[in-house]
Amino acid sequence: MMNTKKLIKMAKKWQQRAALHRKRISFQRSSSATSSTAAEKGCFVVYTTDSTRFAFPLSYLSNSVFQELLKISEEEFGLPTGGPITSPFDSVFLEYLIKLVQRRMDADTEKALLMSISSARCSSQCSLKLQERSTQQLLVF
Repeated sequence: MMNTKKLIKMAKKWQQRAALHRKRISFQRSSSATSSTAAEKGCFVVYTTDSTRFAFPLSYLSNSVFQELLKISEEEFGLPTGGPITSPFDSVFLEYLIKLVQRRMDADTEKALLMSISSARCSSQCSLKLQERSTQQLLVF
């Protein structure tokens, strides 16, 4: 069992790495790509910032950590109409998250993980506001 402080520290480190490498993954619509990008029945697909593809069972949607992850993804990249869901986190974080969900993490670990994910959302929103302000200041001068 991991210490919650160590878990929070590790999650913050992953969030900082993910924030440095954010990018949008484009959806390719070729005949060869359609078979490889289609999800299995009963699964949904999420791409990470480092272009890794994850297929999750639909039962994961009832997990509060995955719900928060999808909310952040929606805020960061918008709702995809014909393309894939893109996670603002990298593959290392999602692999760790999968292991925690498979091991049925306890309530304290889940709460700490939710707090760290939520703080990542707040920090990314704050950085966007700072970027907007600097752009506005450049336009004024």
